[in-house]
Amino acid sequence: MSTSVAVKGLEGIVAANSGICWIDGEAGVLAYRGINIHELADKSTFEETTYLLWNGKLPNRKDLAQFTSDLADARVLDPGIIAMIRAFPRKATPMEVLRTAVSALSFYDADEKLNNHNSNIRKSFHLTAQIAMVVAIYDRIRKELPIIPADKSLSHAANFLWMLNGKKPSETATRALDIALILHADHELNASTFAARVIAATLSDIHSAITGAIGALKGPLHGGANEAVMRLLFLIDKEGADPVEYVKQMLADKQKIMGFGHRVYHTEDPRATHLRQMSESLGRASGNPRWFEMSRKIEEYILKEKKLNANVDFYSASTYTTLGIDLDLFTPIFAVSRVAGWAAHVIEQLDDNRLIRPRAEYIGPPYPAPYIPMEDR
Repeated sequence: MSTSVAVKGLEGIVAANSGICWIDGEAGVLAYRGINIHELADKSTFEETTYLLWNGKLPNRKDLAQFTSDLADARVLDPGIIAMIRAFPRKATPMEVLRTAVSALSFYDADEKLNNHNSNIRKSFHLTAQIAMVVAIYDRIRKELPIIPADKSLSHAANFLWMLNGKKPSETATRALDIALILHADHELNASTFAARVIAATLSDIHSAITGAIGALKGPLHGGANEAVMRLLFLIDKEGADPVEYVKQMLADKQKIMGFGHRVYHTEDPRATHLRQMSESLGRASGNPRWFEMSRKIEEYILKEKKLNANVDFYSASTYTTLGIDLDLFTPIFAVSRVAGWAAHVIEQLDDNRLIRPRAEYIGPPYPAPYIPMEDR
């Protein structure tokens, strides 16, 4: 029998060495390649941040121009993928469609059978561009709207909004989504990223790893919390209730309020800091600040009464809603961003690979347990 002690949920267990993302939960610090997320959100773009994640350094002007061009050039979907998406049942959720489509994308990737560093970088360009396209195209198809062709002159964030809505987004909307994509791009060994690394460690392909990551993100304990936050805000608004009184009753009824607390952070989630500002500024600019105002009242009450801080999901809900994005697209948009981090981790894993094979603490019947004949059972 093992004398080791199992840690439920692997909480606090160090499972890999990584140079991609650093979190200090006590101080509320998130950094990509050592650069504070606040600096990246204020000064960077999704394209530049993705270059940083994949290459370990910030690009110079020439490198960034080439990277941006390569990402725009990767905005191509084989007609077979679009035909497949059209054939999906209309009851399919966007996350189900995305999970299945990403798996099928490998059929049309020239580098599918190659698993070296440079091939995985090329495939990462394709996946990052194509995941955004799949999400936008499926939303258009299910609404019986024409598919909008990609515009290679637009940034990643602007092109996604263009393909989703069929109109060129404002600078305010583009920048808001761009910052949201930066904030969600990586978060160390979260459930989906760990799933991707485990799959990659078997020397499977990057499409399989990203498909597995999407499967993990689909779970409501990982992705989807912002959907629950927005459903709550809609419900409070529909009933004309006071947000604080409504939440107070939920807590009295032992109901969980989504969007608060975090396994890693013991202070404010640094991503929430920016999303709060974005929610407020977008609300004011649109002339509809009520989602922010409701959220702020709830946040202040939960912090005061339960000593729980808002996490990244809480204000992303009102931010995406103010951008006109449907609830069931919130988690797919998480994937539109997080693919940058998933790819970085798959590349890092394969650059110095070892099969990830932990052990389980056995808690079954003591050994040796007897085999009982059928007639005696």
